[in-house]
Amino acid sequence: MKCFLFTLLLFLINRPYTPTIKADYFAAPVKIPMLLAGNFGELRSNHFHSGIDIKTQGKTGIPVYAPAEGTLSRIKISPWGFGTALYIDHPNGYTTVYGHLSALRDDLAKYARDLQYRNRSFELDQSVPAGKFRFKQGELIAYSGNSGSSGGPHLHFEIRDSKTQNPINPLLFNFAIRDSKAPKLMSVMLYPLSKGAHINGSSSQKPIDLVMFDGAYHLKSNPTITAGGEIGFGIMGLDYLDGSWSKCGIYEISLSVNGKLIYNFKLNEISFSQSRYINSYIDYTYLKNNRRRYQKNWIEEGNQLNNYLVRENEGKLAIEAGKDYEISYLVKDVYGNTSRLQFTVHGQAPIAPAASPRGIPVYHATEFKLQQPNVQAIMKAGTFYSDFQLDYKELPSAKDLFSKRIQLHEPDVPVHQAYKLRIKAESLPDQLKSKALLVAIDPKTGKKSSMGGQYSNGWVESQVRQLGTFAIATDTEAPSITPLNIKNHSSLTDRRKVSFKIMDDLSGVDSYQGEIDGQWVLFEYDGKNNLIEYYFDETRLQLGKSHQLKLRVNDGAGNQSTYQAKFYR
Repeated sequence: MKCFLFTLLLFLINRPYTPTIKADYFAAPVKIPMLLAGNFGELRSNHFHSGIDIKTQGKTGIPVYAPAEGTLSRIKISPWGFGTALYIDHPNGYTTVYGHLSALRDDLAKYARDLQYRNRSFELDQSVPAGKFRFKQGELIAYSGNSGSSGGPHLHFEIRDSKTQNPINPLLFNFAIRDSKAPKLMSVMLYPLSKGAHINGSSSQKPIDLVMFDGAYHLKSNPTITAGGEIGFGIMGLDYLDGSWSKCGIYEISLSVNGKLIYNFKLNEISFSQSRYINSYIDYTYLKNNRRRYQKNWIEEGNQLNNYLVRENEGKLAIEAGKDYEISYLVKDVYGNTSRLQFTVHGQAPIAPAASPRGIPVYHATEFKLQQPNVQAIMKAGTFYSDFQLDYKELPSAKDLFSKRIQLHEPDVPVHQAYKLRIKAESLPDQLKSKALLVAIDPKTGKKSSMGGQYSNGWVESQVRQLGTFAIATDTEAPSITPLNIKNHSSLTDRRKVSFKIMDDLSGVDSYQGEIDGQWVLFEYDGKNNLIEYYFDETRLQLGKSHQLKLRVNDGAGNQSTYQAKFYR
C-alpha cells in the first residue's frame, strides 16, 4: 500500500493540472469482484487501451452503478468502438466512462431513443445538458454488455481528466483489485541502430528468449553478447493480476546501463492525440512479420509520446570497443510488483557498414511528394516516425483491376497519419467510374481491402493510412440482406424483434434505413456480427393490424439493396 500511495503521489505532483482527488474517492462500478480482462495502457492495434476491462462473469446484463456523485455529460451509441457508452462528470474534476453496455436504465434509454428518432439515426453522440441527469454514488445507471467492437462480455471503464479528456490509469484510484503477481518477461531484443553497428557481428536485430530462476530473469542459455556502434534494446512481456489468466500490459519499464538510468516509460496517463504513436513505441515491423510484440526502449525521432520520463540519448547506447556494459531492466506493475533482468554486453568496434537499401529517400520531418505518370502521393511531415528508403514499383494489372498495381514499400512500415494517394485509371469504363475505389492487395493472399475513394479526371484518389500494394477496383455488387426471423405475410405477435444479417463484399456497409408503414423506425446495427435488429416499440407501432416493413442498405460505392415484407402484429 505504501508503494501504491507513493506512485499516486508522484503522479499527482508531475501533472500540469491536478483535479482534486482522494485515492478512494470512487467506489467500484459493479458489485461483483473486480477481475480484469484488460488493463490500462495495454498494447492494442494502433492504440493504447484507455481504460480497464472488468469481467462480467461471461454474461451481459450485470448492473452498473455510478462510482461517485456526478452528472451525465454524454451518451454515445455506435455499431463500433465502445458501442453504447455513458460519460459522467464528477465534482472532483474527473469523468468516468462506461463502454460496451447492453442497455441503459429506463429514463436514460428513453432519452437516448427519443434523440435517435428525432435524428433518424441509430448512431448517436450527444452532449447532455449539465444537471439533466444527476446520480448519487451507488445509483444504477446501466447494464454491462458486449456492444460495439467488444470481443466478449465485459465492462470497459475509464477515468478521464474532465478538462483535457486524457484517460488516467484507473488502477491509481485504489479499487479493490488484488495483484500479487510480478510482470512476466519473455524475451529481449537488441537493435543495431547506426551504420556499422552490430550484434554478435551481424547488422540484424537479435531476439534472445529469457528464463526465470533465483528470483530474476536471465538470458536463456547464457549467451555471450558482443556489440559495436550505437545500439538499442527492446523487451517483450506481459502482466497478470490475481484471479485471472487474462494477459494484461506492463505499467512501467526502466532501463539502466552500468547503474545509470537511461530510460523510463510509465503509463499513468494517455493522450488520445498521441495514442497512435504506439506504432513507434512497439517494434511494428517485427510484429507484422513474426507476430511477437516487443516494446522498444529507444525512441524514434518522430515519436511524440509524453510517457517517456527518462530518455537519455533517446535510450540509445553508444558502444566503445573493449568496454563492458551491465544492462539492467526493472519492470513494474502499478502495485509495486517487480521483475528484473540483467546481462552484459561486451563492446567491440563497428563492422563494415552494410550496403544502404535502394529506394527513394523519405524524411519523417518534411513533406514527401511522389509524382509519377501512374501514381501521385502526398505525405505530410509526421506521416512516418523515422527516415527510410521508399521501395516503389509498378507491377502489371491483374484480374478485376483497372490500373497497374502500385507497390509503395511494404505494409510492415507504420503510417501515423493518412496521406493522399492517386492512381491513374488505365481502362476504367465510363459506366464504372462512379463505382471505382482504391484497394490494398495482401501480398500473401491477394485479398483486396477497400481504401475507399472516388474517380476524378482520370484518377481515383483516396486518403490511406498504410503502405503496401494498391490498385483501382470497382464495387458493383449491392449489399446482401438476409432475414433471420421474418417472411412475407408473417404473423409476429409472439416476437420481440425482427433480425437481419447485412453484409457487403468490398466497400462495406455505409448506411441503412428501416421503415414500417412509411415511418422511420430504429434498427440497431451490430457491426462485428453483421446483425441489424428492430425491437417492436408499442408506443410507436399500432397493434392488431397488418404492417409493411422496408429495409434499405447502402454500401460505400453507392450500391443499394432493399428488403420488403408484410407482417401482422
